Amino acid sequence: MATPATEPAPPNPNPVPDDPPPPEQHEEEEEDVPEPPPLPAPSTSIEPTPSGDEDSDDSSSVSSASSRSESFAPGGGKAERPFPAAKDLLHVSFNQDYGCFAAGTKSGFRIYNCDPFREIFRRDLTAEGDGDGGGGIGVVEMLFRCNILALVGGGDNPHYPPNKVMIWDDHQSRCIGELSFRSPVRGVRLRRDRIIVVLENKIFVYNFADLKLVHQIETAPNPKGLCAVSQQPGSIVLVCPGAQKGQIRVEHYGARKTKFINAHASRVACFALSQDGRLIATASTKGTLVRIFSAAEGTLLQEVRSLNVRRGADRAEIYSLAFSNNLQYLAVSSDKGTIHVFNLKVNVGSTANDKPQPAPDAEVPPMSPPLSFIKVDLGVLPKYFHSEWSVAQFRLHEGEQYIVAFGHEKNTVAVVGMDGSFYRCQFDPVNGGEMLQLECYNFLKPSDQP
Repeated sequence: MATPATEPAPPNPNPVPDDPPPPEQHEEEEEDVPEPPPLPAPSTSIEPTPSGDEDSDDSSSVSSASSRSESFAPGGGKAERPFPAAKDLLHVSFNQDYGCFAAGTKSGFRIYNCDPFREIFRRDLTAEGDGDGGGGIGVVEMLFRCNILALVGGGDNPHYPPNKVMIWDDHQSRCIGELSFRSPVRGVRLRRDRIIVVLENKIFVYNFADLKLVHQIETAPNPKGLCAVSQQPGSIVLVCPGAQKGQIRVEHYGARKTKFINAHASRVACFALSQDGRLIATASTKGTLVRIFSAAEGTLLQEVRSLNVRRGADRAEIYSLAFSNNLQYLAVSSDKGTIHVFNLKVNVGSTANDKPQPAPDAEVPPMSPPLSFIKVDLGVLPKYFHSEWSVAQFRLHEGEQYIVAFGHEKNTVAVVGMDGSFYRCQFDPVNGGEMLQLECYNFLKPSDQP
């Protein structure tokens, strides 16, 4: 990987408007509009640490951080509430391999390692003079563990305008590029070769190296900034809301094809894409069912109940969905305050662009297909089959917003809350039941909270 240039690159002089011209027109105007400078190649400045039923309805200064935040005793059952809600917190998100998470606050942003848990660094942007306002960062998107981040201003006193994506190089401790739009940015996703910017009704896809626009997509209203992109090298798979209620759109850039999946009768509220781009999990605004689809074929492979409730239960808001790296499990978090882990009972096979799947763990018994007389493969399922229940649960606090991911240690789950909490717990893949709480931390120390 190339070393970043010794001379700082200037910010991008050519912000892209909400309705940017297509690539052909952009190149015709090269004599009048200067090209954005190439971004320096990422370096590894963030070092790793050792080790069925659904009803229809209608972003400086660096301050040193302690290696450990306030901790709480591990235990099983329902987690104890360790602290009041964190009023300073605006955003939390995991990086692409779930090894770190980022937090955007009213004064800047912070990066944390998950296992072992520790704060890696923080940036106090209120001490910086390059922003247009205070220090608020509403979106922080990491690129694995490298020095490049994407930042969007947020909160009552944003550091950058909420309609700009700032490309931050932590090696230089400055922004090296920006993308501007006519409306607020709802979300950003990064790959090593792409930047995806999500607006309310559009998604823009850029080359990472030169910030050239390569694709734009019209979507249904998307205030949550829902979007997911595959992370394995090679062919890119992108998932976003479709144009119709309950529909998702799947872009297969390698195959140059678009697939539309009518996932739910209600509006889609949350979805996840496996890192290899082969499986999609979706949940609707009703939130009681989660469906798993083949990204390539659009076929329904499995259906699970996100809540251990019976038919006709109250609606739930699904906050996050996450696949395990080996595609054996799916984790779900909702406003009901319980994290659920489900067995995945699908066989997606392999294609020429796919890497072989890891073998199941030896101590985990093989899982039978959801219907014993049907081979679970792409496109081979009946129109209806019984929805399944979770095998493991971790009880948190109803009404709080949590996002979930699978840990690097086997059979572990990491949970980050908008109340400033971080939990790590372990589930039993054979017996299931209540997960064991291994760790609990307040990643926003009491002195940091207003």
